[in-house]
Amino acid sequence: MIGVGLVAGLVLVAGVVAGIVWGVLAPTQRLRVTTPEKGVPLTGESMHLFDGIAIFLCLGAVVAVLSVAAAWRVRGARGPALVVGLLAASGLGAAVMMWVGEWVAQVRHPRPDHPAIGQIVALPAEVGTDLVLLVQPLLAALVLLFLAALHPRTDLGSGTAGLLGDLRPAEFDDYPVHDAAQEYRPSGDFDASPQPRA
Repeated sequence: MIGVGLVAGLVLVAGVVAGIVWGVLAPTQRLRVTTPEKGVPLTGESMHLFDGIAIFLCLGAVVAVLSVAAAWRVRGARGPALVVGLLAASGLGAAVMMWVGEWVAQVRHPRPDHPAIGQIVALPAEVGTDLVLLVQPLLAALVLLFLAALHPRTDLGSGTAGLLGDLRPAEFDDYPVHDAAQEYRPSGDFDASPQPRA
């Protein structure tokens, strides 16, 4: 359980770092002030709304893949508890990434209080939609599903069982291998008689 908590904490820290990166990379939208409290976007500036969302989605995808890859390395934490913890942390991490990123963008480009008419101002980047918060946990779930489906053991190599990872005996083996080898005969003769077990 400690491993799951550690993984969730690291995902949140990664969300904070990704939010800072997004706040620095996300482009501003420049407007020309036409009337008090109103402005008209310059030509092509409205495309930066899409650019900001695209950068956010790419950063969220990177955080999702890297966090799942790192969590999978904690063998003892593999199981249902890791899935629930990682998905919850990914959803919360995406929200933290959005909050931190918008705060950093606001600090870098604060909104002017009373700009003069005709002045060109740069508005801080905003995500604009909460739907982008679904991408990181969804991608994390898909990568987890892919890794679990490819693993040959039912315990995913963790040596644990149960929702919280109860320890199982060390001699427990999902796929016991029986010693059924027969004596090799160079002449090609095959002895079909059963061999005594040691």
